[in-house]
Amino acid sequence: MSRDIDDLPERLCLLRDALATKNLTRGVLTGQEDPPLVALSRASEPIDKHGSRWSTRSLRELLEDAMRLHADDRTHADAWLAPRLHATLRLTRAEAAEAALWNFVALVVAPDYVIWRHLPRSKGDRKAAVTADRFCGPHYKQSFARLWWAAELFRDGEDYRPVVTACRNQDVLNTVLRLDIIDHRPTARAVTRLIEQGIVTTGREVNALATAINTAGSTLMYDVLAPDDGPDTEVLRYWIGEGDMAPPVSRDSLPDGPDDGEIPHDSVNTLIEQFEKLFVETPVRGKVSGESGLLHLK
Repeated sequence: MSRDIDDLPERLCLLRDALATKNLTRGVLTGQEDPPLVALSRASEPIDKHGSRWSTRSLRELLEDAMRLHADDRTHADAWLAPRLHATLRLTRAEAAEAALWNFVALVVAPDYVIWRHLPRSKGDRKAAVTADRFCGPHYKQSFARLWWAAELFRDGEDYRPVVTACRNQDVLNTVLRLDIIDHRPTARAVTRLIEQGIVTTGREVNALATAINTAGSTLMYDVLAPDDGPDTEVLRYWIGEGDMAPPVSRDSLPDGPDDGEIPHDSVNTLIEQFEKLFVETPVRGKVSGESGLLHLK
C-alpha cells in the first residue's frame, strides 16, 4: 500500500465518515489493498479556504520522511512527527475538530502510513489488521488527529519540547489525551513536567496519575486553582497566515509553534505540587511500595 505523490489531489479535502467507513474493507485494514484513490477523491468535498497549509504535497513529503527516518522503531515516529505535523498543518482548533479532514488524510493522502505505524507485526500472523478507528475515529485514536491534538494541547506556546515528552510515552497518547481536563494548559504542562522530572516514568504510573487527576478534577477545579488566560488568538491567526511564506519544517530540529503565550509558571508549579500529592496516594498496578506513590502488587 503506497501513494504516489503526483497522483494525489493538490489540496486537502473533507471525506465524510459514512464514505470513509464504507471503504475500510478487510483488505484495507490488513494492508493488502489500497483504498480507492480516484473514487474517494471524487467523493470528497473541497475546502473553501486558501493557502499552502491545505497542500497535500508538503504533508505527504513529511509523512514519507517520518517512515524513512523511523523505519527501525515506528513508535518513535510519534514524538518526531507530532510537532512537525502541527507546524505543517496550521489549523484552528475548529478546523482540526473536523473529523472529515483526518479521514481524507488517512484514506487518500497516506493510508500506507496508517498501516506502517499501526499494523501489528506478529511473525506469521496473516490475520493482523489495523483497527478501523486508526483511519476513521475519535481525535485520541485516529492516526493523525491524535498527533495534531497532542501537539496542540501539550505545547507551551511556541515551545514543542513538552510535546516530544508527551508523545514518547504511549500511555499519554492513549489515556491522558482523551481526558477533558487536559484542555487546561497548566494541567497538560504539569503532567509533562512530572514526566520530565522522573517522578512519573512508566506507562502504569502515567495511567494511575491520569485517573487520579481526572477524578480530583471534578472537585478541585484546576482552572481556578491554576488560572490561565489562554493563548493569544490574534497571534495564532497571524501564525496560521504566516504559513504561506514559511519553508517546510526542518527534519533535524524542532519547529517553532505559534508564539501565543507561555503557560503561567506559577499555575504549573501549583499543579505539580498538587499532582505529586495525588500521585503519592495513588495505587500503581504491578509495583511494591516506594517513594513515588502507594504502589501495589497484583
